[in-house]
Amino acid sequence: MELGKRIRLIRKEQKRTQEEIAKMCGFTKSMLSKIESGGAMPAVSTLMKIAEALGVKVSDLLEEQSSNDTVMVSAGQYEDISKWIKTNKGYSFFAFASTRHNKIMQPYIFVARRGEINAHTFSHAGEEFIYVISGTMRYKVGNTEYEMNAGDSLYFNSLQEHMVVPLSEEVKYLAVFTEHQFKSGDEPT
Repeated sequence: MELGKRIRLIRKEQKRTQEEIAKMCGFTKSMLSKIESGGAMPAVSTLMKIAEALGVKVSDLLEEQSSNDTVMVSAGQYEDISKWIKTNKGYSFFAFASTRHNKIMQPYIFVARRGEINAHTFSHAGEEFIYVISGTMRYKVGNTEYEMNAGDSLYFNSLQEHMVVPLSEEVKYLAVFTEHQFKSGDEPT
């Protein structure tokens, strides 16, 4: 519920309409309205599109307070299930370093369970790194499918459509997204 309230607050501070933001994101005003009211929990790729449309970082949507300080996350923080976000796409995630302002990458842990994932593809600006912690999954990037087990990883341009299909009862994986791609010669700051 807090996520939707923050999205609405940022949008209203900018004096922008739901129609405008939804159009920029490529979905309906109704969908944005559901997200803002807490009736739908968006996928990470949807959050990235909303953040881009609003000119903010995903972390600005996920956390009320953000800073440029070093962020330490203890195991107890991500082991606390109440800190995870359950999406309407059938998976849950924990956003590491969500309080860090102006970061160029965002690390997450995802948990997906066989039979709970809604078949859907993601596509968003940036690059992505996936590392399987436990379980087995099929991860499709573009037209290529990869069967991945614990210890396997992928790195790809996230503009390519991609999707996950859990093969084991549960798969847990680390994903690190960049929120934009570097052009040749650009240096991360």
